[in-house]
Amino acid sequence: MSRADFFDGLRGGSAIALASAPFGALFGALAVDNGMSLAEVTFMSATVYAGASQMVGIELFGHDVQAWLIVASILAVNFRHVLYSAAIAPYIKHFSPLQKFFTFFLLVDPQFAETVKRGESGKPVTFVWYLGFGIIIYVPWVLVSLLGGMLGGYIGDPKSIGLDILLPAYFLGIVLDFRHRDNFLPVAAVSAVASVIAYHYVGSPWHVSLGAAAGIVLAALFPPPPHEQELESDLHEV
Repeated sequence: MSRADFFDGLRGGSAIALASAPFGALFGALAVDNGMSLAEVTFMSATVYAGASQMVGIELFGHDVQAWLIVASILAVNFRHVLYSAAIAPYIKHFSPLQKFFTFFLLVDPQFAETVKRGESGKPVTFVWYLGFGIIIYVPWVLVSLLGGMLGGYIGDPKSIGLDILLPAYFLGIVLDFRHRDNFLPVAAVSAVASVIAYHYVGSPWHVSLGAAAGIVLAALFPPPPHEQELESDLHEV
């Protein structure tokens, strides 16, 4: 069962690894273009392991920005991971502390989405499945980032050939995976509008967290879906 779960995770994550490869290469190319060495590119991908945050980091590294502001900006982009951790908590409560350490380290956007979908479908979220899904994304990400740094000079300006659209397209695909959920459209719309407004009046990357916060507030104002109301009623009866 453990081996079957592990290979199931590898199969599920392989498509994500292929889809994120151009984004990893783009990061490597941009990082080297901003003055980072190949060793620094590889180290950042291996330790930070968060595509959007790495992009924000290298953009700020290229300017005269204080270190605390870079850290704060990366935290602003990654604030959503606090919500991700809370959302998957019911499915990983049987993990050991060490397993949870690796779980949260590998918790990127597609990993979160697949974990929630697997848990909601009734399939067991085992650590070996989670590890297989995560490793097949993590290892290629680090290697492709290095490759992008090595060959980025042959690409030229990535924006000139439209590679800068990869990040918004990537996140849009993640969001649309949840389009069948209750209140998806108003919550997504409010988040998008609030993010655009924050981008113009506050600036990047704070618009990411502010847009997310607006969507969370609206979602909290909606009544729970019928199936959740029934579950809550059953718990009160017990």
